[in-house]
Amino acid sequence: MSNVMQREPPKFPCEIDTELDRISSLPGHVLRQILSLLPIRDAVRTSALKRKWRYKWSQIPHIVFDSQGISISSQDQTTIKNKLVNIIDHILLLHNGPIYKFKLSHCDLLGVSDIDRWILHLSRGSTKGFVLEIWKGQQYKLPSCLFSFKNLVHLELFNCLLKPPLAFKGFQNLKNLDLQHVTLAQEVFEKLISSFAMLERLTLINFDGFTHLNINAPNLQFFDVGGVFDDVSFENTFVLTLVSIGLYVNVKNDQNVSYGSSGKLLRFFVNLPHIQRLEIQSYFLKYLAVGKVPSKLPKPCIDLNYLSIRLNFNDYEENSAALCLLRSCPNLQEVEILARPEEQAVVGPVTDFWDDDHWKCLFGQLRLAKIVGISGIRSELDCIKFLLSNSPVLEKMTIKPVSKEGGWELVNQLLHFQRASIQAEVFHLEL
Repeated sequence: MSNVMQREPPKFPCEIDTELDRISSLPGHVLRQILSLLPIRDAVRTSALKRKWRYKWSQIPHIVFDSQGISISSQDQTTIKNKLVNIIDHILLLHNGPIYKFKLSHCDLLGVSDIDRWILHLSRGSTKGFVLEIWKGQQYKLPSCLFSFKNLVHLELFNCLLKPPLAFKGFQNLKNLDLQHVTLAQEVFEKLISSFAMLERLTLINFDGFTHLNINAPNLQFFDVGGVFDDVSFENTFVLTLVSIGLYVNVKNDQNVSYGSSGKLLRFFVNLPHIQRLEIQSYFLKYLAVGKVPSKLPKPCIDLNYLSIRLNFNDYEENSAALCLLRSCPNLQEVEILARPEEQAVVGPVTDFWDDDHWKCLFGQLRLAKIVGISGIRSELDCIKFLLSNSPVLEKMTIKPVSKEGGWELVNQLLHFQRASIQAEVFHLEL
C-alpha cells in the first residue's frame, strides 16, 4: 500500500467564492433589510463588491440622507450644497422600487428649492414615513405636494413652515406626527389635528403661529408638548394615556388669564379619564394652579401610576395644585418632584402647608419617590415628610439637593423622619 497522503483536488475560485459569500444567497427581502440598516453611502458602495450586488441597493425601501450617511469635506457652503444635491438627485434617479421611508436630516443642508422636487417625486409613490429636518437657515416652506401623500403614516418636520392647500382633507392613515420649530396658523393647526382621525402620537416642541392647543383626536395615546402657549384643552381624547407637557414661560398675575370658578386644573383632566403617565414640566403647574384648586379632583385618576412635577415650593398655588394631583392618584406607583430653586428665594415662603392634618392621605401603591433640586427650605422637608408618612409600601426615596452646601445637614434631618413603610430607604445623591 502506498503511504502517500491523498490530497483533495483543488477548488476553483468560483467554488471558494460560493462558500465564503453566503450573504449573497439570502432572500432578496432580507438583503434589502440589511442594506436599509447601513448608511446610504455604504449601501451604495456595495455595488463594487461583485456583479450580483450591482444596484442591489437601489431596491432598499428606507432611504436616509443624514450627516452619517453623507459626509462632505468642505468649508464652502455653496460647494456643500451642490454636492449634497447631486448625491441625492443621483440616488433618487437610480432607485428602482418603492420608498416606504424617506429621511432628510443633514446638518449642512439649507432649505433649498431642490427639496420641492424630491418631495414631488416621493408624492407619486407609496411613501409611509417622511422626515424632514432643516438644521440651518430660515424655515423651509413646504410645497403643496407634501399634502398629497396618500399613504403617510409617520411625519416629522423640523424648522418648517406649514400652509396646507384649502382642499387638503388630512392624511387618512397618519398615526405619528412630530412637529418641532414649526410655524402654522391657529386655524390651520386645529384643522390639521382634527383631520387626522387615526392619529396616535403627537409631539409639538417650540412652535409659532398658534397659542391655543385644542386637541381633538379620538385615537391619541401619546402627547408631548413644550413651548409658549396660552391655553390647552382636550376633546375626544379618552384613550390618551401618556402626557408630557411643558410651558416655557411663567404665568404672571398681570396676564390676561381667566380665573373662572372651575379653574384650569379641573378642565385639564375632564377628557383624560385613562391617563397613566403624566409629566408636568417647566411652568405648566403654575398654569394649572390658575383659578380654583380643589383638594382633589371630582373623579380620581385611577390609572395614573407615574407622576412627575416641576414645582416652586414657595408658591402656595403651585403647592395646592401639586397636592390636589397627589391626592387624586390612588394607584400612584412612582412620583418625581423637581424643585425650581431659582424662584424660591423671591416668592414668600409657604409654611405649615404639607404637615396639616387635613392633608393626610394614603398612597397605598407608591413604591418609588424622587425629590430633585431641593435647598432645604421648610416646605420641601414637609413635603418629604408627607410622602414618607403616607406611603406604607414605599421602597425607595431618592433626594438630590441643588448644591453641596447643607447637604449633610439635610441628610441628618431626613434620618429622623417617621416612615409609614418599615422597608423604605432614603438615599441622598451628592452632586
